Amino acid sequence: MTDLSYDIVIRGGTIVDGSGGAPRRGDVAVSDGRIAAVGEVAGRGREEIDARGLIVTPGFVDIHTHYDGQATWENTLSPSSGHGVTTVVTGNCGVGFAPVRPGDHDMLVKVMEGVEDIPEIVMTEGIPWNWESFPDYLDALEARRFDIDIAAQIPHSPIRVYVMGARGAEHEESTEADRAQMTRLVADAVRAGAIGVTTSRSLGHRLKNGELAPSVTSADAEVLALAKGLRQAGGGVFQLITEAGAEPDGEMAVVRAIAEESGRPVSFTLLQAPRVADHWRKLLDGIAAARKDGMEVRGQVFPRPVGVLLGLDLSLHPFVSRPSYRAIAKRPLAERVAIMRDPAFKAKLLAEEGIPDPQPMNDMLIAQADKMFVLEDPVDYAPPAEMQIGARAAAAGEPLDSFVYDLLLEHEGRNILYLPGANFVGCSLGAAREMMASEHTVLGLGDGGAHYGFICDASFPTFVLTYWVRDVTPEQRFPLEWAVAELSRRPAEAVGLTDRGLVAPGMKADLNVIDQDRLTLFAPRTVYDLPAGGRRLRQRAEGYVATIVNGVVTYRGGDPTGALPGRLVRRPGAEQARLAA
Repeated sequence: MTDLSYDIVIRGGTIVDGSGGAPRRGDVAVSDGRIAAVGEVAGRGREEIDARGLIVTPGFVDIHTHYDGQATWENTLSPSSGHGVTTVVTGNCGVGFAPVRPGDHDMLVKVMEGVEDIPEIVMTEGIPWNWESFPDYLDALEARRFDIDIAAQIPHSPIRVYVMGARGAEHEESTEADRAQMTRLVADAVRAGAIGVTTSRSLGHRLKNGELAPSVTSADAEVLALAKGLRQAGGGVFQLITEAGAEPDGEMAVVRAIAEESGRPVSFTLLQAPRVADHWRKLLDGIAAARKDGMEVRGQVFPRPVGVLLGLDLSLHPFVSRPSYRAIAKRPLAERVAIMRDPAFKAKLLAEEGIPDPQPMNDMLIAQADKMFVLEDPVDYAPPAEMQIGARAAAAGEPLDSFVYDLLLEHEGRNILYLPGANFVGCSLGAAREMMASEHTVLGLGDGGAHYGFICDASFPTFVLTYWVRDVTPEQRFPLEWAVAELSRRPAEAVGLTDRGLVAPGMKADLNVIDQDRLTLFAPRTVYDLPAGGRRLRQRAEGYVATIVNGVVTYRGGDPTGALPGRLVRRPGAEQARLAA
């Protein structure tokens, strides 16, 4: 060996390899984008990273994101890439931007605007639309460079609009011929490298005008036509959002039918919804029964409350529907804050009734001010009940609306209110912990690339490594090796990306070097750096010493190096499937 045997050698770290096995001290050597050696490495690297006292993990994999648009205008897939994530899977929930005919761009923009809270102007300014088919879209992504890898799934709503035009957008029932074309589109996309296909049955997925997203009311026969496309292609996975309020037996029947028709892995969002707080148990039992019958079915679970963020500088807050606020809503934040500090304006606004929103979920959210918390820094996603704003207002002897109003004006109007929704019934994460611990679930649901002014959940890997591994009581704590496997190897395997998520020779050199003791998650903050000056939430973490993607250091100390080694990842075996077809 020459003196410089490797590109990078990480020295003396505690290797948590993603397999679930016990951590061990050692070195990790990297050459040509692959892990070359693990253990005691004699040769030197062109770069040496001192990992003594630190942990070395595989790069994390988030299989539920929405970078469909962001990946076409931006090279940095943040906030995911700032939290140890080195691979994301996009195209979830049945929404996205391909396939698409030139005349239907606006329709897909409106769907994404309503379902995923991405401003229309951001998409119209940012998306180049240099594709029509889904294979074309993959080619467009392949021509780009990123700070992490990205894989894509073909979504149902664009398929429906592409095949049926206005009939699809208006929820007409598809014909047999329509469904045959949908099957072909899925098969062609998967053969070209799509990871799978996705749909949504959620009644909460609506356009801003209140209309349901195109896929939501589709007949089961149409959903099974998508599944048939996976069978024809001989690969891929099926992801869906079930309807949280529906009876679990009915939703599981659809999931089982998809698994049977496709012969492929199926995963769906599994949450503890407050209105039906016991449904998750029935669904988990249904998953276990399906797996016992030989079906590869999983629940995608989130390791903390699924909640929303509200504030004067965000998409929603408790007074957003009041007429007096609407009259000033488009003014700069500083002007709004100055106006709202006028006692006369406050009295007038608090005396008003809100104007109903076309999206009923928005009204439901802003009506729950008593259950909200102020998001502190460093962030606490599982605060005690006595910190709820309703309890604080009562303790202060103040009317709730007045108390909330004053909170919103703190920090020059930048206070963020946090409304935990799913997974936090009774201010407890007990259900989330049970779902996480199940052998039938996989961590996901970071939603990066979407909900720019509403949600910032892509930081969940940092939450897992701090809250669940380090900060909770010993009896609630998860072992570090378990958590790392759940963030890396297991989600990678769930979508068929078996070349990553493991620190072992020959595996892809996607790695994190982490100071576990210093790891800290800070509260999200708004920035205006999207196309057309659009707003989004960013969330900073401290303690990531280095992140490596494809053998190249992309982040040092949480700061980007500017390197863009990330690429589109096509489904393994896609080229052979395309040639065979």
